[in-house]
Amino acid sequence: MNLPLTKRLKVSLFSLCVTASALAQTDVDGIMMGRKNLCSGVLFGRSAWTHYWEGTFYRDNKNLGTVSATSAMAMANYGITDKLNIIAGLPWIRTKASAGTMIGREGFQDLSVAAKYKFYTRTIGAVDVSGIGIIGGSVPVTNYVADYLPLAIGMHSKNAMARLMADAEWKHFFGTISGTYMVRSNVKIDRNSYYTNEMHYTNLVAMPDVWMWNARLGYRKGDLILEAVFDRMNTQGGFDIRKNDMPFPSNNMEATRLGLNAKIPVPKTNGLSLILNGMQTVAGRNMGKSSSWMFGFFYLADVSKKTKGGIK
Repeated sequence: MNLPLTKRLKVSLFSLCVTASALAQTDVDGIMMGRKNLCSGVLFGRSAWTHYWEGTFYRDNKNLGTVSATSAMAMANYGITDKLNIIAGLPWIRTKASAGTMIGREGFQDLSVAAKYKFYTRTIGAVDVSGIGIIGGSVPVTNYVADYLPLAIGMHSKNAMARLMADAEWKHFFGTISGTYMVRSNVKIDRNSYYTNEMHYTNLVAMPDVWMWNARLGYRKGDLILEAVFDRMNTQGGFDIRKNDMPFPSNNMEATRLGLNAKIPVPKTNGLSLILNGMQTVAGRNMGKSSSWMFGFFYLADVSKKTKGGIK
């Protein structure tokens, strides 16, 4: 069985451990929560693929069929001030292959926490420009197995990331761009040796760091947000999957995705919004060509109870 299909699952799980793809005042959008406002909720999603890139070679694998990951993720964003937000998320994931003998896995993955700070604001003509910095990290909360791809629920590394973001809004139209660098710790696997491009007589795997880029264009008015998303990630090192071989946590991974996000206020609920998201992988390396969707509900509340909540 050619586990290389796992690459798409890896990027899905990787995205979940850092940020949700759907829009709900996350660490990848240009929106800030107001002081003492809390936005919290749950996202549900599914990612699936049948074809993948084995290195740069595009293929399928009848021994795995369709590989899928179903997820539920709790998220919260709290406004300490109008310019400083704290964001946390924890996903639960279940994996499955429609063919073959591999048994899927399920469980809680990685707890992520990030601080989001708006350090620059200026109006240039009719355009409102903001500069935002984010630092954060994630740690596994269960002892799940990483060396079981494509059906592992995560990579089991401890991660630290820094993101720089620029947001510009003209009337109700906006554009947001960001770049992120993530450092990943070594991973311990349940064998005493393994082969990459050379033999390693250890159970520790050095994980390559990751660059990520994100661009968004759309429309936002109050709690209504509609946007198109471009997302790109690639590891800083690693190796290609060998022909008909299994993937490995430290493989070289690249993925380019396109998607649509929507945040729609639910009428007469005073703070409840519906979140919708769809993403498609359009290019990759050691990665599955995945289609994914997410939906969920988020509630915006003023914790101080003095005024009604809002987005700054």
